[in-house]
Amino acid sequence: MRYERIQEGTFLERPNRFIAYVEIEGVKETVHVKNTGRCAELLVPGARVCVQKSDNPQRKTQWDLIAVWKGERLINMDSQIPNALVREWLEETEEGRAFLPGITYLKPEYTFGNSRIDLYAEAGERKILIEVKGVTLEEDGVVRFPDAPSERAVKHMEELSAAVKEGWEAVVFFVVQMEGVDFFTPNMDTHPAFGEALKKAAAAGVRVTAWDCHVEQESISIRREVPVVLGERILYEIRKPLVDWYRKNKRELPWREHPDAYRVWVSEIMLQQTRVEAVKPYYERFLAALPDVKALAEAPEDVLLKLWEGLGYYNRVRNMQKAARQIMEEYGGVFPDRYEDILSLSGIGSYTAGAVSAFAYGLPRPAVDGNVLRVVSRLLGSREDIMKASVKRKTEEELQEVIPADAASDFNQGLIELGALVCLPGGEPKCVQCPLAHLCRAKREGIQSELPVRTKAKKRRVEKRTVFIFRDGDTAAIRKRPSKGLLAGLYELPNVEGHLTMEEAVAYSKDIGLVPVRVKKLGEARHIFSHVEWDMVGYLVQVDELEKSCREEMIFIHPRTAQEEYAIPSAFEKYAGYLKIRLGNERYRE
Repeated sequence: MRYERIQEGTFLERPNRFIAYVEIEGVKETVHVKNTGRCAELLVPGARVCVQKSDNPQRKTQWDLIAVWKGERLINMDSQIPNALVREWLEETEEGRAFLPGITYLKPEYTFGNSRIDLYAEAGERKILIEVKGVTLEEDGVVRFPDAPSERAVKHMEELSAAVKEGWEAVVFFVVQMEGVDFFTPNMDTHPAFGEALKKAAAAGVRVTAWDCHVEQESISIRREVPVVLGERILYEIRKPLVDWYRKNKRELPWREHPDAYRVWVSEIMLQQTRVEAVKPYYERFLAALPDVKALAEAPEDVLLKLWEGLGYYNRVRNMQKAARQIMEEYGGVFPDRYEDILSLSGIGSYTAGAVSAFAYGLPRPAVDGNVLRVVSRLLGSREDIMKASVKRKTEEELQEVIPADAASDFNQGLIELGALVCLPGGEPKCVQCPLAHLCRAKREGIQSELPVRTKAKKRRVEKRTVFIFRDGDTAAIRKRPSKGLLAGLYELPNVEGHLTMEEAVAYSKDIGLVPVRVKKLGEARHIFSHVEWDMVGYLVQVDELEKSCREEMIFIHPRTAQEEYAIPSAFEKYAGYLKIRLGNERYRE
């Protein structure tokens, strides 16, 4: 769009919404202000402005305010231009035609419900409503709308949502009347009701888009699409400092060296509930034994469980094998590269699917774990309970909106790394080292130690158990646990419910067909699972002819063989030590 008869002037004052006084060539002139919004941050005394002289000599006001300089940026203020500009762009430019392909009919103004929508378009059988909003409010590269409360704008969003439900297409097109901005976001300070209505419209299927403009004194043209942030703007603003910090400070970890999908997947499953340093040797041994999906799919269960021994949560590795077999059958042995396909694999939830998508394939998908929930809750000063699934889903949705397409991996890993190294749990964040401290609401309000909010876990059920070490010369007894339930399919030292006395331990030994020769009481031990706690006592029972007389189904084996070939959970670590059986990482230490 082009202007004629443009003149520069100096803004003096604005007595009301409709007129302003501008000095033009030394003369104080009354100027019509087309933009009736607030614009207080633009129309300040002394501001350079561009005015257009009317071509109608009969007009009472001979000048229209067209644009204003804000520093080095020229901002168009003609509220009548956005509609015409979008229509011209859609009809006459290749980019506009690509935005709404196949348009065969386009006309201004269309009444839908109780609202007049700016543009109506048809593309074959498609009916499209386009509401255009001009944006002039800018601060530090962020543009917002509206600059004053607008009930009409809220109503427009509601009408567009209703249109989508009836099968129409609908677009809200924000024309940013300047160039070189970072992103657009609704103005939650001036009119939060509009921001909420816009979010609801987007959730209902209304397309929300914003484009900046190249502005000169005598022309304006749509230039490029700018990001739209409907959620928390802080999460958009952290992108660059977070990615820069991560690239300079990230730890050197083995799974980051060659982050293909299989390696990322293995590491992420291992890292659930387990410290990084503990995972490193497990990860390296696992990859050495099972270097790819095919090897994992074909691994014997006992080999699989032995590789996992000491990591706990053994269903994780069983589900990994199920997923590996699924990949072999459904994807020809190639790890899928679509988020939805990854999410469909056995044992993979939204976090792991997001991690593989982002870390291995660079897809802009969030990976929200406990570290990320803690960081985000402090950044936003949120007192929502991070243990609620709804809060996690909300966080995923907010991060999904802001993940940089060209740095998805570094952004996601940056949040996780920040939570691991700086934004620590237990009320001890290292704020002086944090690259996001200047944006953090919790720091600003001094409530870092109060966040995140977490519901207290239910008190664990305590089970008393008695563990037996049955020895006969060089052999000892182990047995396989049931195929379902806690520690399913693993091997254990024989044990029973309750704390048995010495006499009861001897009686139990005899009941299962053994002949106790010597009985020694061992120390106590405790092991904590996620929902249950074992409070254990133990007995070392020397027996005669263990294998011949035992009526229970047990394996009688040399402890060295048990250590090398059978997966025994770390719950039995203390008592296995009496047999010199070392479990998990311990058996690899000198």
